[in-house]
Amino acid sequence: MGAGMDLWLPPVLAAALVLATHVPLGQEVIRRGIIFLDLATAQLAALGAVLVAVTLDSASPVVTQAAAFAVALFGAFGFRWVERRFPALVEAVIGVVFVLAVTAVMLVLATDPHGGERLTDLLAGQLLWVAYADLAWPAAVTVAVLLLWRGGAPGPTSAWFFALFAVAVTVSVQLIGVYLVFASLIIPALGAHAHPWGRWLAYAIGAAGYGLGLGTSWCADLPAGPAVVWGLAVAAGVLRMAGAFLIRLA
Repeated sequence: MGAGMDLWLPPVLAAALVLATHVPLGQEVIRRGIIFLDLATAQLAALGAVLVAVTLDSASPVVTQAAAFAVALFGAFGFRWVERRFPALVEAVIGVVFVLAVTAVMLVLATDPHGGERLTDLLAGQLLWVAYADLAWPAAVTVAVLLLWRGGAPGPTSAWFFALFAVAVTVSVQLIGVYLVFASLIIPALGAHAHPWGRWLAYAIGAAGYGLGLGTSWCADLPAGPAVVWGLAVAAGVLRMAGAFLIRLA
Protein backbone atom coordinates (compact mmCIF):
# COMPACT_ATOMS: atom_id res chain seq x y z
CA MET A 1 0.00 0.00 0.00
CA GLY A 2 2.82 2.38 0.92
CA ALA A 3 4.66 1.66 -2.33
CA GLY A 4 1.48 2.31 -4.30
CA MET A 5 0.97 5.61 -2.47
CA ASP A 6 4.51 6.67 -3.29
CA LEU A 7 3.83 5.92 -6.94
CA TRP A 8 0.60 7.82 -7.51
CA LEU A 9 0.60 10.56 -4.88
CA PRO A 10 3.45 12.72 -6.34
CA PRO A 11 1.74 13.05 -9.76
CA VAL A 12 -1.53 13.94 -8.02
CA LEU A 13 0.22 16.58 -5.92
CA ALA A 14 1.94 17.93 -9.05
CA ALA A 15 -1.46 18.20 -10.75
CA ALA A 16 -2.87 20.10 -7.76
CA LEU A 17 0.03 22.56 -7.81
CA VAL A 18 -0.33 23.14 -11.54
CA LEU A 19 -4.09 23.67 -11.39
CA ALA A 20 -3.81 26.04 -8.42
CA THR A 21 -2.15 28.67 -10.61
CA HIS A 22 -3.16 27.64 -14.11
CA VAL A 23 -6.93 27.90 -13.59
CA PRO A 24 -6.93 31.63 -12.69
CA LEU A 25 -4.14 32.40 -15.16
CA GLY A 26 -5.93 30.52 -17.92
CA GLN A 27 -9.13 32.43 -17.27
CA GLU A 28 -7.18 35.68 -17.55
CA VAL A 29 -5.67 34.48 -20.85
CA ILE A 30 -9.19 33.79 -22.19
CA ARG A 31 -10.37 37.19 -20.99
CA ARG A 32 -7.49 38.96 -22.72
CA GLY A 33 -7.93 36.96 -25.92
CA ILE A 34 -4.26 35.92 -26.15
CA ILE A 35 -4.85 32.18 -26.25
CA PHE A 36 -1.44 31.08 -27.48
CA LEU A 37 0.50 33.13 -24.93
CA ASP A 38 0.81 30.08 -22.70
CA LEU A 39 2.00 27.79 -25.46
CA ALA A 40 4.66 30.26 -26.62
CA THR A 41 5.83 31.06 -23.08
CA ALA A 42 6.06 27.38 -22.18
CA GLN A 43 8.07 26.70 -25.31
CA LEU A 44 10.42 29.58 -24.52
CA ALA A 45 10.96 28.15 -21.03
CA ALA A 46 11.69 24.78 -22.60
CA LEU A 47 14.18 26.42 -24.96
CA GLY A 48 16.00 27.98 -22.02
CA ALA A 49 16.22 24.62 -20.26
CA VAL A 50 17.50 22.92 -23.42
CA LEU A 51 20.18 25.54 -24.01
CA VAL A 52 21.53 24.96 -20.50
CA ALA A 53 21.37 21.17 -20.88
CA VAL A 54 23.43 21.13 -24.09
CA THR A 55 25.84 23.90 -23.06
CA LEU A 56 26.68 22.84 -19.52
CA ASP A 57 27.48 19.31 -18.44
CA SER A 58 25.33 18.27 -15.46
CA ALA A 59 23.91 21.73 -14.80
CA SER A 60 22.18 22.11 -11.44
CA PRO A 61 18.38 22.37 -11.30
CA VAL A 62 18.73 25.93 -10.01
CA VAL A 63 20.74 26.98 -13.07
CA THR A 64 18.29 25.23 -15.39
CA GLN A 65 15.30 26.90 -13.76
CA ALA A 66 17.00 30.29 -13.85
CA ALA A 67 17.79 29.98 -17.56
CA ALA A 68 14.29 28.78 -18.38
CA PHE A 69 12.75 31.63 -16.40
CA ALA A 70 15.02 34.25 -17.97
CA VAL A 71 14.06 33.23 -21.51
CA ALA A 72 10.36 32.94 -20.63
CA LEU A 73 10.33 36.31 -18.85
CA PHE A 74 12.12 38.00 -21.74
CA GLY A 75 9.49 36.62 -24.11
CA ALA A 76 6.59 37.50 -21.80
CA PHE A 77 7.64 41.14 -21.53
CA GLY A 78 8.22 41.20 -25.27
CA PHE A 79 4.60 40.08 -25.72
CA ARG A 80 3.53 42.76 -23.26
CA TRP A 81 5.33 45.41 -25.32
CA VAL A 82 3.63 44.19 -28.50
CA GLU A 83 0.25 44.14 -26.74
CA ARG A 84 0.68 47.81 -25.82
CA ARG A 85 2.13 49.04 -29.12
CA PHE A 86 0.45 46.77 -31.68
CA PRO A 87 -2.59 45.11 -30.00
CA ALA A 88 -4.00 43.85 -33.30
CA LEU A 89 -0.79 41.91 -34.01
CA VAL A 90 -0.14 40.31 -30.62
CA GLU A 91 -1.64 36.89 -31.46
CA ALA A 92 0.31 36.73 -34.73
CA VAL A 93 3.56 37.66 -32.98
CA ILE A 94 2.94 35.06 -30.26
CA GLY A 95 2.35 32.40 -32.92
CA VAL A 96 5.56 33.29 -34.75
CA VAL A 97 7.57 33.21 -31.51
CA PHE A 98 6.14 29.79 -30.69
CA VAL A 99 7.18 28.39 -34.08
CA LEU A 100 10.66 29.92 -33.74
CA ALA A 101 11.08 28.50 -30.23
CA VAL A 102 9.96 25.01 -31.31
CA THR A 103 12.29 24.93 -34.28
CA ALA A 104 15.14 26.39 -32.20
CA VAL A 105 14.79 23.47 -29.78
CA MET A 106 14.86 21.05 -32.71
CA LEU A 107 18.00 22.66 -34.12
CA VAL A 108 19.76 22.70 -30.76
CA LEU A 109 18.94 19.02 -30.17
CA ALA A 110 19.72 17.91 -33.73
CA THR A 111 23.23 16.71 -32.85
CA ASP A 112 22.36 15.45 -29.37
CA PRO A 113 22.31 11.63 -29.27
CA HIS A 114 19.45 11.85 -26.76
CA GLY A 115 17.73 14.70 -28.61
CA GLY A 116 14.59 12.75 -29.49
CA GLU A 117 14.08 11.65 -25.89
CA ARG A 118 14.70 15.17 -24.58
CA LEU A 119 12.22 16.63 -27.07
CA THR A 120 9.54 14.11 -26.11
CA ASP A 121 10.05 14.87 -22.42
CA LEU A 122 9.77 18.60 -23.03
CA LEU A 123 6.58 18.33 -25.06
CA ALA A 124 4.69 15.46 -23.43
CA GLY A 125 6.31 15.56 -19.99
CA GLN A 126 6.97 12.76 -17.52
CA LEU A 127 4.13 13.30 -15.07
CA LEU A 128 4.04 9.72 -13.81
CA TRP A 129 7.71 9.89 -12.85
CA VAL A 130 7.42 12.99 -10.67
CA ALA A 131 8.90 12.36 -7.21
CA TYR A 132 8.36 14.10 -3.88
CA ALA A 133 11.75 15.79 -4.21
CA ASP A 134 10.59 17.43 -7.45
CA LEU A 135 7.67 19.19 -5.73
CA ALA A 136 9.36 21.39 -3.11
CA TRP A 137 10.37 24.21 -5.45
CA PRO A 138 7.10 24.17 -7.47
CA ALA A 139 5.12 24.26 -4.20
CA ALA A 140 7.01 27.32 -2.98
CA VAL A 141 6.59 29.08 -6.32
CA THR A 142 2.87 28.21 -6.45
CA VAL A 143 2.25 29.75 -3.03
CA ALA A 144 4.22 32.86 -4.00
CA VAL A 145 2.40 33.28 -7.32
CA LEU A 146 -1.03 32.90 -5.69
CA LEU A 147 -0.18 35.42 -2.96
CA LEU A 148 1.21 37.93 -5.44
CA TRP A 149 -1.75 37.38 -7.78
CA ARG A 150 -4.19 38.15 -4.96
CA GLY A 151 -2.00 41.05 -3.90
CA GLY A 152 -2.57 42.60 -7.32
CA ALA A 153 -6.33 42.87 -6.65
CA PRO A 154 -8.74 44.22 -7.75
CA GLY A 155 -7.11 43.23 -11.00
CA PRO A 156 -3.50 42.58 -11.94
CA THR A 157 -1.85 45.06 -14.25
CA SER A 158 -0.64 43.74 -17.57
CA ALA A 159 3.02 43.79 -16.53
CA TRP A 160 2.14 42.00 -13.28
CA PHE A 161 0.18 39.36 -15.17
CA PHE A 162 2.93 38.67 -17.72
CA ALA A 163 5.59 38.37 -14.99
CA LEU A 164 3.55 35.95 -12.84
CA PHE A 165 2.55 34.01 -15.93
CA ALA A 166 6.18 33.50 -16.93
CA VAL A 167 7.08 32.29 -13.42
CA ALA A 168 4.19 29.81 -13.20
CA VAL A 169 4.69 28.40 -16.68
CA THR A 170 8.45 28.04 -16.25
CA VAL A 171 7.94 25.83 -13.21
CA SER A 172 5.07 23.77 -14.60
CA VAL A 173 6.70 23.02 -17.95
CA GLN A 174 9.52 21.28 -16.08
CA LEU A 175 6.95 19.04 -14.38
CA ILE A 176 4.34 18.27 -17.01
CA GLY A 177 5.59 19.35 -20.45
CA VAL A 178 4.52 21.97 -22.97
CA TYR A 179 1.34 20.28 -24.23
CA LEU A 180 -0.10 19.69 -20.77
CA VAL A 181 0.75 23.23 -19.68
CA PHE A 182 -1.33 24.55 -22.57
CA ALA A 183 -4.18 22.14 -21.88
CA SER A 184 -4.19 22.91 -18.14
CA LEU A 185 -4.44 26.64 -18.81
CA ILE A 186 -6.96 26.68 -21.64
CA ILE A 187 -9.30 23.66 -21.37
CA PRO A 188 -10.65 24.29 -17.83
CA ALA A 189 -10.97 28.02 -18.54
CA LEU A 190 -12.72 27.33 -21.85
CA GLY A 191 -15.07 24.78 -20.31
CA ALA A 192 -16.09 27.25 -17.59
CA HIS A 193 -16.18 30.36 -19.80
CA ALA A 194 -19.19 32.62 -19.13
CA HIS A 195 -20.63 30.01 -16.75
CA PRO A 196 -22.29 31.22 -13.51
CA TRP A 197 -20.07 28.91 -11.44
CA GLY A 198 -16.95 30.26 -13.12
CA ARG A 199 -13.75 29.32 -11.36
CA TRP A 200 -15.31 26.50 -9.31
CA LEU A 201 -16.33 24.72 -12.50
CA ALA A 202 -12.86 25.29 -13.98
CA TYR A 203 -11.21 23.68 -10.95
CA ALA A 204 -13.66 20.78 -11.12
CA ILE A 205 -12.82 20.26 -14.79
CA GLY A 206 -9.12 20.31 -14.00
CA ALA A 207 -9.41 17.85 -11.11
CA ALA A 208 -11.67 15.48 -13.04
CA GLY A 209 -9.52 15.70 -16.16
CA TYR A 210 -6.30 14.89 -14.35
CA GLY A 211 -8.00 12.08 -12.43
CA LEU A 212 -9.42 10.57 -15.60
CA GLY A 213 -6.17 10.94 -17.52
CA LEU A 214 -3.92 9.56 -14.80
CA GLY A 215 -6.30 6.68 -14.17
CA THR A 216 -6.38 5.82 -17.86
CA SER A 217 -2.59 6.05 -18.05
CA TRP A 218 -2.09 3.70 -15.11
CA CYS A 219 -4.71 1.17 -16.22
CA ALA A 220 -3.90 1.09 -19.94
CA ASP A 221 -0.13 1.76 -19.71
CA LEU A 222 -0.39 4.89 -21.85
CA PRO A 223 1.72 8.11 -21.70
CA ALA A 224 0.37 10.24 -18.87
CA GLY A 225 0.65 13.66 -20.55
CA PRO A 226 -1.42 12.90 -23.66
CA ALA A 227 -3.91 10.89 -21.57
CA VAL A 228 -4.47 13.84 -19.23
CA VAL A 229 -4.92 16.24 -22.17
CA TRP A 230 -7.76 14.03 -23.43
CA GLY A 231 -9.06 13.61 -19.89
CA LEU A 232 -9.32 17.39 -19.55
CA ALA A 233 -11.20 17.66 -22.85
CA VAL A 234 -13.69 14.94 -21.87
CA ALA A 235 -14.17 16.41 -18.39
CA ALA A 236 -14.77 19.89 -19.84
CA GLY A 237 -17.51 18.62 -22.14
CA VAL A 238 -19.23 16.42 -19.56
CA LEU A 239 -19.09 18.87 -16.64
CA ARG A 240 -20.16 21.80 -18.79
CA MET A 241 -23.27 19.90 -19.88
CA ALA A 242 -23.90 18.68 -16.32
CA GLY A 243 -23.59 22.22 -15.01
CA ALA A 244 -26.05 23.55 -17.59
CA PHE A 245 -28.51 20.76 -16.66
CA LEU A 246 -28.27 21.55 -12.93
CA ILE A 247 -28.80 25.26 -13.55
CA ARG A 248 -31.98 24.50 -15.51
CA LEU A 249 -33.24 22.38 -12.62
CA ALA A 250 -32.52 25.07 -10.04
